[in-house]
Amino acid sequence: MSLFRDDGIVLRTQKLGEADRIITLLTRGHGRVRAVARGVRRTKSKFGARLEPFSHVDVQFFARGSELIGRGLPLCTQSETIAPYGGGIVTDYARYTAGTAMLETAERFTDHEGEPAVQQYLLLVGALRTLARGEHAPNLVLDAFLLRSLAVNGYAPSFGDCARCGMPGPNRFFSVASGGSVCVDCRVPGSVVPSPGTLVLLGALLTGDWETADACEARFVREGSGLVSAYLHWHLERGLRSLRYVEKS
Repeated sequence: MSLFRDDGIVLRTQKLGEADRIITLLTRGHGRVRAVARGVRRTKSKFGARLEPFSHVDVQFFARGSELIGRGLPLCTQSETIAPYGGGIVTDYARYTAGTAMLETAERFTDHEGEPAVQQYLLLVGALRTLARGEHAPNLVLDAFLLRSLAVNGYAPSFGDCARCGMPGPNRFFSVASGGSVCVDCRVPGSVVPSPGTLVLLGALLTGDWETADACEARFVREGSGLVSAYLHWHLERGLRSLRYVEKS
């Protein structure tokens, strides 16, 4: 029997029995972890209040054997709040729906429990912090997070040079299946012709150029969100349930 300590973001919770919950977290050192938190559904449980979605917590786990992820679920025996991002998210519909889509994305990109996913973890922490502070429009923060999550998982789209032959951009066409912008010679059936401003916006979100992103027109933001959603859907092979509730500008 072993104790493990890590910090993580609570992705979701599930009821277990009359008073317990299964908590799913994305942790810094162990990737995605599911653990049982006993007694957290009791009304007087301060422990349970710290283990709500969006919370950034320092958690202690108790597991049987020498590995955190084994035959059974570990127990979550202690937690301390690092940052209660939920307080700045759940009271605003646009932030809440964008944040929920981020949590679902992070869980989908960490398929195997116990495998570290440090870049995905750091992306999620930074995105939730930005969302909670209201520094940028929620849908822009979400699209930036989705694009960067795709990039760190090996699916970075191109918004300038041709994704197939490398021809320097800007290129007129965009193909989800081909990996982003494509030139006239490499375009395939199903390619679309987005506005040049939309591709500028998406490139800015991917690289963190917030000055450019914040100044973009609403029509480019709407079109860009559609391209990001389609690109994510293609690589995840099915869409995110939470994206349908996200407010569009």
